[in-house]
Amino acid sequence: MCEPKLIYSAISSAMSEIGVISKNDRNNQQNFKYRGIDAVMNALQPVLIKNHIFILPEVVDQKREERTTSKGNHLIYSVLKMKYTFYADDGSNVSAIVIGEGMDSGDKASNKAMSVAFKYACFQALCIPTDEMKDPDSETPEETASERSHGNQHSESPQNGAHRVANALIKKFGKEKAPEMLFPITGYKSTKDVPEDRASSIIKMIEDFSELPQ
Repeated sequence: MCEPKLIYSAISSAMSEIGVISKNDRNNQQNFKYRGIDAVMNALQPVLIKNHIFILPEVVDQKREERTTSKGNHLIYSVLKMKYTFYADDGSNVSAIVIGEGMDSGDKASNKAMSVAFKYACFQALCIPTDEMKDPDSETPEETASERSHGNQHSESPQNGAHRVANALIKKFGKEKAPEMLFPITGYKSTKDVPEDRASSIIKMIEDFSELPQ
């Protein structure tokens, strides 16, 4: 008879002990709060030690490209597909594969991408809550001036992908900075170029974008 694998009970036990990790770090440049990598590691490290769990990273795939902002500044854009394997004492393990994206004007783009990937692997594998989590269905983006000018019939119809992406950029960065952040984050020069079937994934990319501390 096969012995039960320890990793399952170890992860379940760890989940019961971690608790909330709040968004206590603030990006002052873009004016939003986030859960920093240090906060995540500080919360997880004692719980992982107690439950005899360790995590090993593996870069499955990497894509890098140089992008230029509307102001002529150069940024390195890095996308990493990361595999994180959670091990228990008996060698049993489970893995999570996630995507991490990061941008930097120097040599930290991949570091930032790995930090983002690790955070979200842990958030989702261990179901770590924040005290201000909001369901995406709980919010409706404010209608734009152009939509209001077309009357009630237009405002009752769903927003197309371009409008949704534009609203996400404005919400994240403000009206002044939104245009210059579109291309570095998405690779599209105009929201009108965004394919309808990619709008949701691009909005998620915008919402998750952060300049992580080096």
